[in-house]
Amino acid sequence: MTQHHPGLTVRPISGPAEVDLFNTLSNALNDEVAADLEQLRRRPEWLWIALRDERVVARAGWWSRPGDADPLLLDIFDTTSPADGRLLLETALAAVVPEGSSPPEYIRFLPPDWREREDVRRDAEARFALVEQAGAKLFVERLRLEWLPGTPVGEVPARLEFRPPHDADELIGLMAQVLDGTLDAYSRDELTRMAPRAAAEYQYREELESYRSPHDWWRIATLPGGEPVGFVIPAHNGYNPIIAYIGVLPAHRGHGHIDEILAAGTAVLAAQDVPRIRASTDVGNAPMAAAFARAGYRVFERQVNFTWS
Repeated sequence: MTQHHPGLTVRPISGPAEVDLFNTLSNALNDEVAADLEQLRRRPEWLWIALRDERVVARAGWWSRPGDADPLLLDIFDTTSPADGRLLLETALAAVVPEGSSPPEYIRFLPPDWREREDVRRDAEARFALVEQAGAKLFVERLRLEWLPGTPVGEVPARLEFRPPHDADELIGLMAQVLDGTLDAYSRDELTRMAPRAAAEYQYREELESYRSPHDWWRIATLPGGEPVGFVIPAHNGYNPIIAYIGVLPAHRGHGHIDEILAAGTAVLAAQDVPRIRASTDVGNAPMAAAFARAGYRVFERQVNFTWS
């Protein structure tokens, strides 16, 4: 699998013993690579390096859910040279991505003010240019949010009641309803290819059902008479407690219910004595971003996503 180019060797790492070599280049995800290998979120054949004079000059790493046959994300791509980075990415993509398949999306985590910091912006844009040259296109930019214990939360009127879902079918039905008028880029994209019920079932089966945290954390919000208003999915994704999904049904939007629903989901996780709670939303989803801000969540990072068609 090793490929030699003039002065450059491109290959995957041999195994866990080469994690330190892979982590030669700086990245916030370096601290997770070894554990991800142990827990089968990464594989040695998905972690590629480019060596020049035995020095790492570029690298690429893919991630998946434990046990997935194929990678789900390209979340590590670092290089000290555009030419070396381009060659590494082309070589690794050809080896990692199954023939006839589109490459997994590329995501990059950046500081909240990355556009205002010239060095960070310049580095990010150079990396984005390389993935664009490999055929990717900008898809969405997202806010990554964090709530810390002790954060004050504003007073929320107690108008709703909360209970776990009766069953998967009930939750999937509610998920299908909240897709009406959604501002989420992924949901809008899925709705171009499938009906709302199918899109909701796909998200339930591919994401929500896979969380190993207790499903009885999940909450349906109802009016006192029992009519569903929305829902929230508190979960743990293997790294952090998260608000995985939250929504208000179209008929009940505009009444401030999102604040009470988010407070309920946050309370479920806070009761587990967690060190933090994470969440994310699209930059373009201003109403949801505002709700998180009112609940005491702060933007600690941004995430830029590129996809291949």
